[in-house]
Amino acid sequence: MSIEFEEFVRTRTPALLRSAYLLTGDQQLAEDLVQSALARTHRSWAKLHRVGNAEAYTRKVLYHLQVAWWQRRRFREGPLEGTDPAGPSVDHAVRLDLQRALLQLPPRQRAVIVLRFFEDRTEAETARLLEISVGTVKSQTTKALARLRRLTAVEEVFTR
Repeated sequence: MSIEFEEFVRTRTPALLRSAYLLTGDQQLAEDLVQSALARTHRSWAKLHRVGNAEAYTRKVLYHLQVAWWQRRRFREGPLEGTDPAGPSVDHAVRLDLQRALLQLPPRQRAVIVLRFFEDRTEAETARLLEISVGTVKSQTTKALARLRRLTAVEEVFTR
């Protein structure tokens, strides 16, 4: 394994785990997802490192693997524990409320919310990563935000 790849894994894994946790709602599934994405990144490391888009590639693999897992229905959602996806600016009670509400969203809506609001992706980037249309991103975002507003009082997290 190259020193550059080791450094990439060391520095980017926490952020990748946060995103994976938000997508899966389960710490172990998130770790499995990140490990699988990093394994694929490692196979293409020489090319990715040369062009400088290793993180973008890894995140795209991460999202595609999760969508494939959703489509196969091989995951079970469980109680949220462990990581802190909302970050330090949101207090603990609000964070727990948000986590509970996120788990109640359908998988595609959850993915759109994670990409748009937790990773600050544009609609076009989100559509490209999930391989859906921009219109679908917009409609899924609208539906997800409406449902989150009904489920929780964490509206300020999703205000742009």
